[in-house]
Amino acid sequence: MNKLFPLALLACAAVAAQAQETKVAIGMSGWTGFAPLTLAKDAGIFRKNGLDVTIRKIPQKDRHLAIASGDVQCAATTVETWIVWNANGVATTQIFQLDKSYGADGMVVKGNIAKIADLKGKTVAASAPGTAPYFTLAWMLKKNGLTPKDVKVVNLEPQAAANAMIAGTADLDAAMTYEPYLSAVRAKPEAGKIIATTLDYPMVMDTFGCTPKFLSDNPKAAKALADSYFEAVEMIQKEPKKSFEIMGADVKQSGEQFEASQKYLRWQDRAANQKFFSGEHAAFSKEAADLLLEAGIIKQVPDLAKLADTRFLK
Repeated sequence: MNKLFPLALLACAAVAAQAQETKVAIGMSGWTGFAPLTLAKDAGIFRKNGLDVTIRKIPQKDRHLAIASGDVQCAATTVETWIVWNANGVATTQIFQLDKSYGADGMVVKGNIAKIADLKGKTVAASAPGTAPYFTLAWMLKKNGLTPKDVKVVNLEPQAAANAMIAGTADLDAAMTYEPYLSAVRAKPEAGKIIATTLDYPMVMDTFGCTPKFLSDNPKAAKALADSYFEAVEMIQKEPKKSFEIMGADVKQSGEQFEASQKYLRWQDRAANQKFFSGEHAAFSKEAADLLLEAGIIKQVPDLAKLADTRFLK
């Protein structure tokens, strides 16, 4: 009887520990830059830090709807997308930066397109307005004297857009996509050429954010989310093979394939985050907001000063 008593205590302690975990649902996609969040979940980092995390794969165009409905409390997306969400009444606040794209997002064109300006009057596949691929398209077109109104945009998600180019879809002249799907195009030169990436136009960067209510009600959990992400980035440096295998499995890639796709971006550690939010974030947000307004994606610019909360980076 006495021998069983300690076991009963242990069982009670385990149940109590589980009850103390803060539940949080995260909306994201299979984008390579978000993968450390998957690693934090599958390697037990979130749980170690007192979080019971559910990751839901939701297309970027629908992620704000999931936040508005309460299905998820937090999300991962590009910096300018938070501007769109807040402008459309979905209050959200960024708390840490995930990654910066270094060639991981790009425009694929058919062989007869020599430069971006040649796309005038042509058909381009891109996700819906308010998403990163559409914004990347608008940004690249603007830098070459065009606007989205100068092309015919067909709404295809990044994987479908890359597959359409690989399949040689006749009425498609170009497509916006990102890793790991961009690498599928790299592997098939006959599918088209990558005419521009974020090496040429460094403007794709991702951040993680939550609703103001979640941050207000759960400041310790918000800090744990940030800490867990930074721990996952450290794990990638210390145990790359194991980390790449875990992250690759989530998007049906081998560890080697995933390692190849992550070469086109940089995950941002705590020090990089502190630097980014000290000035670059605000400057980029202003330029992005101006373009979003000009492109008609938003009707008014939200209060940019309320888009980030840096308390959890310490």
